[in-house]
Amino acid sequence: MNNPILPLISVVIPCYRVTQHILAVIDGIGSEVSQIYVIDDKCPDHSGNFVRANCRDQRVVVIDHLENQGVGGAVMSGYVAALAGGADIIIKLDGDGQMDARLIPNFIAPILSGEADYTKGNRFFDLEQIRAMPTVRLFGNAVLSFITKVSSGYWDIFDPTNGYTAIHAEALRHLPFKKISHRYFFESDMLFRLNTLHAVVVDIPMDANYGDEVSNLKISKIVTEFLGKHIRNFFKRLFYNYYLRNMSLASIELPLGVGLVLMGGSYGVWHWLNSARIDTATPAGTVMLAALPILMGIQLILAFLAYDIASVPHRPIHKKILLKKPNA
Repeated sequence: MNNPILPLISVVIPCYRVTQHILAVIDGIGSEVSQIYVIDDKCPDHSGNFVRANCRDQRVVVIDHLENQGVGGAVMSGYVAALAGGADIIIKLDGDGQMDARLIPNFIAPILSGEADYTKGNRFFDLEQIRAMPTVRLFGNAVLSFITKVSSGYWDIFDPTNGYTAIHAEALRHLPFKKISHRYFFESDMLFRLNTLHAVVVDIPMDANYGDEVSNLKISKIVTEFLGKHIRNFFKRLFYNYYLRNMSLASIELPLGVGLVLMGGSYGVWHWLNSARIDTATPAGTVMLAALPILMGIQLILAFLAYDIASVPHRPIHKKILLKKPNA
């Protein structure tokens, strides 16, 4: 049985073509971590066998995938193993050396103090460090950050694709593992799922190291696959948070606002086309009848956004879950 005073900390490292960096990553993990799960995601370089042959750290457990499942699938396998091993907090750390393992205490501190359920890295705190970020990554992260704010409901975070994360085991147990994306959309999908639980997410300042690693995240993927999934998650979040689990004034404001904008816009366009067809000026009264519902609709949509921004979760759910347990 775990010591109730000292939480059991685990690290999950998904591995795919990281044999040049993985041993240094493991060596950099401090003594505050009790378990390290290395997930060989059908790596062509056989990362798992490489770690077995060259790593003597007794905390390391290697898990092999028979098929490549993507970074999300590898992390989920590590999460399952960490939960089975009794972990209280699970860190996700990449094996390519871009994440400083010395920051692990910073990531777990807000969770240990009961201020957060999930923490994630943010490389945008230090403006000087941003200059070191490749332009493509900088642009992609800026676009994704805004889209993720809208789809996930976490308006106070940035750098959503940052894979340096920590999560409390009680929050993790309530996530639908089978529904979370197993590919590059994993981090963004995690945020959406956490918001449906009303989990508290906190950004942790960090610097990024860019060496000879090549990012597999393409702009085309952001524009096509990611955008479609973000739109899907946005509408799911609206349904879950504003209609299925709760009803509020915002539940009325958004559909009413959208309806007024569409009604006013359709009315205005129809009369504009009709006036153009008969070559006459549109009466001022007709213009006002089109503009008024549009303006009212925009005001209602803005009111909904203000409510949504103010509704970012601030009370960690893992504390409430533990209080419900008889032996907590």
